Amino acid sequence: MQIIRHASFRATPWKNGAGVTHEALRSPLDGPAFQWRVSVATVGASGPFSDFSGYRRHMVLLRGAGVQLQFADGSAADLRAVGDQLAFDGGMAVHCELLGGECTDLNLMVSTALPAPDVRVLRLEAEYDLFAAPHHFILLFPITGAVTVTAADGRPEILAPWDLALATAASDRTVRLSPVDQDSSAQVFLADLMDTA
Repeated sequence: MQIIRHASFRATPWKNGAGVTHEALRSPLDGPAFQWRVSVATVGASGPFSDFSGYRRHMVLLRGAGVQLQFADGSAADLRAVGDQLAFDGGMAVHCELLGGECTDLNLMVSTALPAPDVRVLRLEAEYDLFAAPHHFILLFPITGAVTVTAADGRPEILAPWDLALATAASDRTVRLSPVDQDSSAQVFLADLMDTA
């Protein structure tokens, strides 16, 4: 299992130059183009999002009072509570309106050339087993609350909020999650993607 600590995320300018995202992991690791990417960005002012034509964008609110996204097709969507998520076409023009000051969000970008990932936010209250199918991998990102992750080798690892783990079917077919604090739940972002390596 690969674990990327939040402190090691790499700062990268937004495509439109209006801010900075902190990149956790991408495939491939280098170069201007990627098949998928996980990053965390703080939005300090209302304004347009960067154009990510050719990508599906999955956005999750991590901190702040929330945002309203206004799309070029006339639709709108709000993210108001931590853990709220939305998937949309990265190539559609969108204006982000802050609802109460600075916000931080998680972004998973996946090329439209790949199968659409299975993405969800899990409220973890007890032990929970994940299964990576052949030729798939799973991204795990605790949003609130620390999580113990136990992979196939039986060695537990603690993920603090906003750390990232990647489990592959080849080495971590079964992964067990449990909240570190047994008296409270944790929110965990999970994404199941096709392994193209």
